Amino acid sequence: MSNSSPWHRRQPSAPTSRREFLWRSGGGLGGIALASLLGGQGLLAGDEGSPVMPSAKPPPFRPRAKRVVQFFMAGAASHVDMWEHKPLLEKRNGEKWDAGEKVELFQDGLGATFASPWKFRPYGQCGKMLSDIVAPLGAVVDDLAFIHNLVGKTGVHSQATLLQATGFNTPGFPGMGCWVSYGLGTENENLPTFVVMPDLRGFPSNGAKNWDAAFLPGQHQGTIVRVGATNPIEDLFPPAKAEFIRPASEAASHDVLTQLNRLHAADRPGDSRLEARIRSYELAARMQLAAPEALDLSRETERVRAFYGIDDTTKKWPAEINVPEETDIMGRKCLTARRLLERGVRFVQIWSGNDNSFPRRNWDSHEDIARDHGPLSLGMAKPIAAFIQDLKQRGLLEDTVILWTTEFGRMPCAQGGKGRDHNPFVFTNWLCGGGIRGGISHGPSDEWGYKPLDRANPTQVYDIHATILRLLGIEHTKLTFRHNGVDRRLTDVHGEVISDIISS
Repeated sequence: MSNSSPWHRRQPSAPTSRREFLWRSGGGLGGIALASLLGGQGLLAGDEGSPVMPSAKPPPFRPRAKRVVQFFMAGAASHVDMWEHKPLLEKRNGEKWDAGEKVELFQDGLGATFASPWKFRPYGQCGKMLSDIVAPLGAVVDDLAFIHNLVGKTGVHSQATLLQATGFNTPGFPGMGCWVSYGLGTENENLPTFVVMPDLRGFPSNGAKNWDAAFLPGQHQGTIVRVGATNPIEDLFPPAKAEFIRPASEAASHDVLTQLNRLHAADRPGDSRLEARIRSYELAARMQLAAPEALDLSRETERVRAFYGIDDTTKKWPAEINVPEETDIMGRKCLTARRLLERGVRFVQIWSGNDNSFPRRNWDSHEDIARDHGPLSLGMAKPIAAFIQDLKQRGLLEDTVILWTTEFGRMPCAQGGKGRDHNPFVFTNWLCGGGIRGGISHGPSDEWGYKPLDRANPTQVYDIHATILRLLGIEHTKLTFRHNGVDRRLTDVHGEVISDIISS
């Protein structure tokens, strides 16, 4: 190596660590991967004596689950059109709706009482009433625990989305997947601990703030996987037009970055951002081998792909209700999620419904509930039902918690005759899987689906988060991180475990 090599420039004053030696001698991504491999096996200490990668940590309680899948219907899915049968809406359809109190809504959509456009029918041994647009989930309804008395704090999408995703309705707080990554670590160092699958048609309100690590160490942030895109993980490989990039030049570039990073770190002890960046390079090196295989759905049989609704063109729907397209979109995400769970990914977050073109295709159905909720619900229900059944037959459901959520519900009255305005006063979540008692409904809403039946004892998102953490073996009051003099946690200063939905 010549004296012009970056390795012969000024070095940090601290002694050379074993990791730095491997970076120098291995060079480029190969050196990164080697250092990380040794670190993950406990054979290599970082400069501060900490592991190179956060390995799986033993939870304080006996865990019922070890991984989480969160389905987020962005835009506010209507509980009274999907999950809660309200005969009173059918009886009073078209009549003046009166809440008996002053109601402030997002767009003042206080029209007449509005019955759901769809019929509800009983499913499963539990006899749960489900709308026709979520009928495929009837096959697994005995595994689901519905929470019908969930309340929000705001009818504004951005704030309400943050509340469900991070536990706070203001920016600057880690997503739930970040907390799970921080609390439990990784089970597969070749793939991210926390994977986010956005809708290819657009990000939800707040974008990456929903899965950002905020004040937690940066390696816990969600990694975006754009399922269905030509390039699912951006910047993992050089672009095709960058023909000038060769293995030798890439290794030399990483050598330079290594040196610059070490010089930077030597002047800033205690700053975790550089460590997070180094770990991202390490993960990228391993993902170049692991990710393409994990995301390759062609490795699945045609029967499995059809079961999830991928390339589903068997049923002919009206052109304006493109159910096969929506089923294919969600089906690919669900099957990808199953493959990632099998390979040790700890937390998968799947977003649906962020098409803001006109006529828009999302869950924010102010104008036409039938036009929007019809294809989205049917396109969501078949793949998720297949996902649950597939996990179950593979033995994965028993230690995987699934959460279906949205930022708030929709009103029992009409807006513009065919739509519904925001309802932050009550809405529905459901859970299933590891430790969840299925076939039950917890905390009903009132006869209109307007507010909780018991207004003094609603369920809040803190309770959902506390319950999921308990199922993972974590006491939610103990999972904290000191930030600006405050011991922050996912559940803030709130949260009670919902014991009624936990199996004995």
